[in-house]
Amino acid sequence: MKEFLKALWKDEDGLTAVEYAIAGGLVVGGMVGAFNTLGGNATDKIDFLARAVNGSTS
Repeated sequence: MKEFLKALWKDEDGLTAVEYAIAGGLVVGGMVGAFNTLGGNATDKIDFLARAVNGSTS
Protein backbone atom coordinates (compact mmCIF):
# COMPACT_ATOMS: atom_id res chain seq x y z
CA MET A 1 0.00 0.00 0.00
CA LYS A 2 2.85 2.37 0.82
CA GLU A 3 4.42 1.82 -2.61
CA PHE A 4 1.07 2.47 -4.30
CA LEU A 5 0.69 5.78 -2.49
CA LYS A 6 4.23 6.82 -3.44
CA ALA A 7 3.54 5.98 -7.09
CA LEU A 8 0.25 7.88 -6.97
CA TRP A 9 1.98 10.90 -5.43
CA LYS A 10 4.61 10.98 -8.21
CA ASP A 11 2.07 10.46 -11.02
CA GLU A 12 1.62 13.72 -12.95
CA ASP A 13 -0.79 12.57 -15.67
CA GLY A 14 -3.85 13.82 -13.79
CA LEU A 15 -2.20 17.17 -13.20
CA THR A 16 -2.09 17.86 -16.94
CA ALA A 17 -5.83 17.23 -17.25
CA VAL A 18 -6.50 19.64 -14.38
CA GLU A 19 -4.33 22.30 -16.01
CA TYR A 20 -6.22 21.94 -19.28
CA ALA A 21 -9.55 22.17 -17.44
CA ILE A 22 -8.48 25.36 -15.67
CA ALA A 23 -7.18 26.90 -18.89
CA GLY A 24 -10.37 25.95 -20.71
CA GLY A 25 -12.46 27.51 -17.96
CA LEU A 26 -10.50 30.74 -18.19
CA VAL A 27 -10.91 30.87 -21.97
CA VAL A 28 -14.67 30.25 -21.74
CA GLY A 29 -15.00 32.88 -19.00
CA GLY A 30 -13.17 35.41 -21.15
CA MET A 31 -15.37 34.63 -24.13
CA VAL A 32 -18.55 35.04 -22.08
CA GLY A 33 -17.33 38.41 -20.81
CA ALA A 34 -16.41 39.57 -24.30
CA PHE A 35 -19.72 38.46 -25.81
CA ASN A 36 -21.69 40.15 -23.02
CA THR A 37 -19.83 43.42 -23.62
CA LEU A 38 -20.21 43.13 -27.39
CA GLY A 39 -23.90 42.32 -27.05
CA GLY A 40 -24.48 45.28 -24.76
CA ASN A 41 -22.72 47.65 -27.13
CA ALA A 42 -24.62 46.30 -30.12
CA THR A 43 -27.93 46.71 -28.27
CA ASP A 44 -27.07 50.30 -27.41
CA LYS A 45 -26.28 51.10 -31.06
CA ILE A 46 -29.48 49.47 -32.30
CA ASP A 47 -31.52 51.43 -29.75
CA PHE A 48 -29.80 54.66 -30.84
CA LEU A 49 -30.59 53.93 -34.50
CA ALA A 50 -34.21 53.11 -33.68
CA ARG A 51 -34.61 56.38 -31.80
CA ALA A 52 -32.98 58.27 -34.70
CA VAL A 53 -35.44 56.74 -37.16
CA ASN A 54 -38.32 57.75 -34.90
CA GLY A 55 -36.98 61.30 -34.69
CA SER A 56 -35.78 61.22 -31.08
CA THR A 57 -32.01 60.96 -30.49
CA SER A 58 -32.01 61.75 -26.75
